[in-house]
Amino acid sequence: MATKSICLYFQVHQPDRLRLFRFFDIGADDHYFDDFENSAIVRRIASKCYLPMNRLIASMIKENGKKFKVTFSISGTAIEQFKKYAPEVVDSFRELAQTGCVEFLAETYSHSLASLSSATEFKEQVRLHAKTIEAEFGVKPKAFRNTELIYSDHIGEMVAAMGYHTMLTEGAKHVLGWKSPNYVYSNPLNDKLHLLLKNSSLSDDIAFRFSNRAWSEWPLTAEKYAGWIADALKKDDIVNLFMDYETFGEHQKADSGIFEFFKALPAQVAKYKGIAFCTASEATKLYAPVAELNVPFPISWADEERDTSAWLGNELQNEAFNKLCALEAKVRRTGDERLTKTFRRLQESDHLYYMCTKFFSDGAVHSYFNPYDTPYEAFINYMNVLSDFEIRVASHVKKK
Repeated sequence: MATKSICLYFQVHQPDRLRLFRFFDIGADDHYFDDFENSAIVRRIASKCYLPMNRLIASMIKENGKKFKVTFSISGTAIEQFKKYAPEVVDSFRELAQTGCVEFLAETYSHSLASLSSATEFKEQVRLHAKTIEAEFGVKPKAFRNTELIYSDHIGEMVAAMGYHTMLTEGAKHVLGWKSPNYVYSNPLNDKLHLLLKNSSLSDDIAFRFSNRAWSEWPLTAEKYAGWIADALKKDDIVNLFMDYETFGEHQKADSGIFEFFKALPAQVAKYKGIAFCTASEATKLYAPVAELNVPFPISWADEERDTSAWLGNELQNEAFNKLCALEAKVRRTGDERLTKTFRRLQESDHLYYMCTKFFSDGAVHSYFNPYDTPYEAFINYMNVLSDFEIRVASHVKKK
């Protein structure tokens, strides 16, 4: 049995983008989402990333057998969009599930920040997501990752109470201090929950730096990268490589060589005896926690701060978030399935991300994903939608 491991984890998510919703639409129109744009983007990324990468991973599993394994989390909103606009993507993930070499994690159904606002909503979304994963892919999630790897001691305690014993999060330097992210840790409030921490440096070498010709390590080859992993594992247990799945073919274009790099990686890793790939759940079975990890305040994998400021870092974001959260009790009172679904679609963290006003170290990252010209346009559009939604919720409550 290998004494050292690599855990490859990919996040798959597509938000429900809002259409332009003007002030004069409030009270007159409840068509909030841009179906045309959502369809176009999902189909584009399916052809550039999801389908070619799933085919590649399937071939790598066939070639390497149980020696190559990966872990995915796919948001409920992404699954809905795939089924609607690109059903062949769902089929390709089902084929991967049948290999036995791919793990699917539980998460919030709507890629939401519910863990920061409502324990009830958080738990309901996690249950709904787990049920969806089991129905679509025939596997029951055993491990958990929260939206954007958001984690704190309290959130971990809630996750453990739901029966999950493995959770992924960020190896944030301000939390780790001198400690290495390349070990398994435990939650201080419930030691049954074991934590896998993202190795930010090695993950971002692929996710952000791979095609950067100004990078001193460009071009990054599989041979060089495998050597870096081996160096990191000389004393440590496991390297956790966590990244967006859209890294492959979308963020890092096909002509950058990203697919060839990934295909060559298992053979290069195999040159170092005692190193193997594992899934998230397998990792926490292989290695006992070396220590508790104290995280009193929420961390995430976003930006240099590795906190929640990408979504809740300014007045615009907090006003929108608080107004949305204030509607939860009324939405529940309606008992209306359509309103509940819309409420959850409006919870997607992307809507708040578009309102981020960071223009310095992380500005380029935020602008890449943002369909709006300014954060203020994102705020105004979202608040117009929310105002209309609030009217419709109040109307249903009144009828009851």
